[in-house]
Amino acid sequence: MTFPIGKESEFKGIVDLLTLKVKLWDQDDQGIKYTVSDEVPADIKDKVIKARAKLVEQIAEHDDTLLNKYLNGEEITVHELKKTLRKTTVAYKIVPVYCGTSLRNKAVQPVLDAIVDYLPSPLDLKDITGINPITKLEEKRALNQQEKFTGLAFKIQLDPHVGKLTYVRIYSGTLESGSYVYNVNRGKQERVSRILLMHANNREEIDKAYAGEIIAVIGPKDSKTGDTLADPNHPIILEQITFPDPVISLAIEPKTKADQEKLSYSLQRLAEEDPTFRVKVNHETNQTIMSGMGELHLEILVDRMKTEMGMNVTVGKPQVAYKETVTKAIQDIEAKYIKQTGGHGQYGHCVINIEPLARGEGLKFVNKIKGGSIPSEFIPSVEKGVIEASEKGVLLGYPITDLQVTLIDGSYHDIDSSDIAFKIAGSMALQMAVKQAGPTLVEPIMKLEVTVPEAFMGVVIGDISSKRGKILGTEKRSRAVVIKSHVPLSELSGYATIIRSLTEGRGVFYMEPSHYEEVPKNIIALMLKK
Repeated sequence: MTFPIGKESEFKGIVDLLTLKVKLWDQDDQGIKYTVSDEVPADIKDKVIKARAKLVEQIAEHDDTLLNKYLNGEEITVHELKKTLRKTTVAYKIVPVYCGTSLRNKAVQPVLDAIVDYLPSPLDLKDITGINPITKLEEKRALNQQEKFTGLAFKIQLDPHVGKLTYVRIYSGTLESGSYVYNVNRGKQERVSRILLMHANNREEIDKAYAGEIIAVIGPKDSKTGDTLADPNHPIILEQITFPDPVISLAIEPKTKADQEKLSYSLQRLAEEDPTFRVKVNHETNQTIMSGMGELHLEILVDRMKTEMGMNVTVGKPQVAYKETVTKAIQDIEAKYIKQTGGHGQYGHCVINIEPLARGEGLKFVNKIKGGSIPSEFIPSVEKGVIEASEKGVLLGYPITDLQVTLIDGSYHDIDSSDIAFKIAGSMALQMAVKQAGPTLVEPIMKLEVTVPEAFMGVVIGDISSKRGKILGTEKRSRAVVIKSHVPLSELSGYATIIRSLTEGRGVFYMEPSHYEEVPKNIIALMLKK
C-alpha cells in the first residue's frame, strides 16, 4: 500500500501507492507533523510506478467491473480502488500492508487512516443475535442508539487510583453515568457511577456513551470478562467468550509471613483481570498454585506482583498440567459404602459404567436409573462424589478427563441411606472403574512457530524433533523461514534461551496451546518411577 523512502536509519517517509502522494516526516522527532507533496523522488520513481501497477492489478482481480476496465486499459479511479479494497479486506481476501517505524512514530498516520477506510465498522452490522434469558429463545438487537441498551464487558482492569475499571463495548442503545445496568450472566443490577473514554494513559470523563463506542465504566463490582450488561427490563445474553484451560502451573509463596495476606489479595486481583490465570491451594502440601497459558505468561504475572504490588515472592519450577483418562470402556462396576455405628448407620450403593470420550470433551455424568433403585434425591450426591474423585487420578494424582460415567443401578436403605453415603459410594466406584479401564496420561501439546534465518533451519528442526515434536511444515518469508510444529509443553521448558543459543540470538518463536495427546508409555513409566 505504501513504498518506503529510505531504509533503516535513513527512513524518512512513504509514497502512498493509491494516490501517489509523498508523505515526509521531517518536522519533529515525535512523528506528529509531516509534509505532503506530489513530487516522487527520482531515484525510486520507476519502482513506485511498477509497485502501483501491481497493486491496481491485485485489487482489480476481485471485481469484474474493475477487471474489464484494467484489461481495456481504462483509468480506474482512486475511489473505485478504495471501495473494492475495503470490500475484499472485510471478506479477508486481501490484507493491506503498510511500512513505517515505531521508533520515531513515522508513517503511523496512514495506518490509522487505513483502519478507518478498510477495516469493518460497527455500522456494517445491522443487528446482533443473543439469547433471551427468560424465554431461552434467540433475539436480535438493532445496532443503533434507539434500541435498548446492550453491552459486553470484555476487559477488567484494577486501577490504583479509581479501583475497578470495566471496559465495555456498547452494541445498542445509550448509557448514562449514574444509571443502572443489569448484569445478565450474574443476575445482578449494577450502578454505573462514572463513564470514561480511554486515550492510551489519558482519560476523558463523559456523561453519556452511544452504540458503537468502547468505554470504561467505574461502579460495577461483580462484572467479569465476557459478561453481558443490558437494560434491566430487556435482558439478553450475547455470545460468551470462552477461555482455554491453563496448561502450566507453578507454586508461589511469600518470602515473609507479613506478605501472606498480601499474596492472596494480589493473586485475586490478577485473576480478576485475567480469566486465563487460575489460583488454587493444594491442601495436601499447603502450597498456593498459580496456573496460566505458558512460562512467559506466569513470568509476567510474577514480575507484576513484584513491581506493581511490591510483593516479595519465591516461585517453584513450572509444572505441566497433565491429565489422566481411560483407554477402554468398563461395565458394571459396583461400589458399596456400609458403616454401622451405635445409632443410624450409613448405606450407599451404586453401579456405574465408564467409557472414554474424545479429547477435550471433559467429564460427563449420565443418569440411567430406572424404577427408583436409587431415590432421585441421592443421584446428585453420586454425581458429586464422581466429580470429586475425578479431581485426583489413580496414576499420578492428576485430574481425570474425557470420560463418560453412566449410573445404571444401585440400592438404598430406608433409614441408613444419606447424601454423604452415596457421595462416598460414587467416589469409590469411579476410582475402582478407572483402575480397570486402562488409565493413561494425556499432556498439553503446543502449537510452536519458530522464525529463523535459513542458515539455522536444519539445527532448529533437529532440536524440535528431539523434543518429540511433529513438524507440520515450513514457510518462506523474505530471508527467514517459519517452522510450524506441534511440541509437548513438557519439552519446552526454557525454550527462549535454547532458541537464542541455537540461532545466535536471531531466532524468535511464538507458541499457544493446541490440544491434548496421550503420553508415550515409556515416558509414563519414567514418571511413575520418580
